Amino acid sequence: MGILGEILANPDEIYPLLKLKMAIKKAKKMQIPPEPHWAFCYSTLNKVTKSFFLLIQQQGPELRDAMCVFYLILRALDTIGGTDEYKGLMDQFHHVSAAFLELKKGYQEAVVDTTKRMGVGMAKFLCKEVETVDDFDEYCHYAAGLVCLGLSKHFLASNLEVLTPDWEKLSNSMGLFSQKAHVIRDYFEDINEAPKSRMFWPREIWGKYVLKPEDLQYEENSSKAVQCLNEMVTNALVHIEDCLKYIDALRDPALFQSGAILQIMAFGSLALCYNNAKVFKGVVKMRRGLAAKIVDRTKTMADVYGAFYDFSCMLKAKVDKNDPNSVNTLNRIEVVQKVCRDSGVLHKSISQ
Repeated sequence: MGILGEILANPDEIYPLLKLKMAIKKAKKMQIPPEPHWAFCYSTLNKVTKSFFLLIQQQGPELRDAMCVFYLILRALDTIGGTDEYKGLMDQFHHVSAAFLELKKGYQEAVVDTTKRMGVGMAKFLCKEVETVDDFDEYCHYAAGLVCLGLSKHFLASNLEVLTPDWEKLSNSMGLFSQKAHVIRDYFEDINEAPKSRMFWPREIWGKYVLKPEDLQYEENSSKAVQCLNEMVTNALVHIEDCLKYIDALRDPALFQSGAILQIMAFGSLALCYNNAKVFKGVVKMRRGLAAKIVDRTKTMADVYGAFYDFSCMLKAKVDKNDPNSVNTLNRIEVVQKVCRDSGVLHKSISQ
């Protein structure tokens, strides 16, 4: 179904789509700072990540600058790690360095600590395969958990948030959940990447179903592949309760909305991927109208609980009782639904 077909089938998504399009247009027109180093940072950010560029526009100038520099430094670290997609960033990295030196000490410390720890993790997994589920959690910690920890430190440095005592654990869970959703969704792209395929699914899981991870994409292994996929999704669900606690603790409206939207999108992606053989033929993406509706309607914690409950119902309806992990999957879904019900503020559905 093309974009026009999606719109005709879901007319309630037209208005949110138009609002999102206007917001993107407005963000593009944002006045680029006159200083050369800041001009480079913001123009580069707009080129490499439209979504993050749009999200940070909602923040105040001080935090916006810090988050912009934070993202670009981590992107540069990833470029050193093996990709050449962002060599322009590396060629003029002195601009990012100049911007970094203008940040408050609290932001600088968050950036330095995160970058050092992520670099150690990237070096480790350059020569280490993801063998066990614990390895998978560790990889996701380095890839995204540290990013969320770093962002939380930014929020604290900005004095916009006073987080709960267990904020480090909750921040890590936020990163693990979103990263696992990406790793699951991106199987086809990763396994077919040139010149060398990448695989972040743990052998401890895929080894139960096939001899090699690339075998999951072959038609003769379709049934086993879907069972493997379902176990991967089930593994990710364990982080949802922590994610909801973290989001609920956010008090700044812009930070709350940004964090909530990203996690709702991650859960929506998992619900779409679950029991879906198309994951092994291409990238399964949420329709644009639904994504726009999530952005438009996520304002309060009631909206968050409503969205998570709704996607949990979608996922539950797809569970095959003959799937070897169905009992575990249903148990984890029930935990999510109970948290949402116990909130007492369930909101109307977003995904329908």
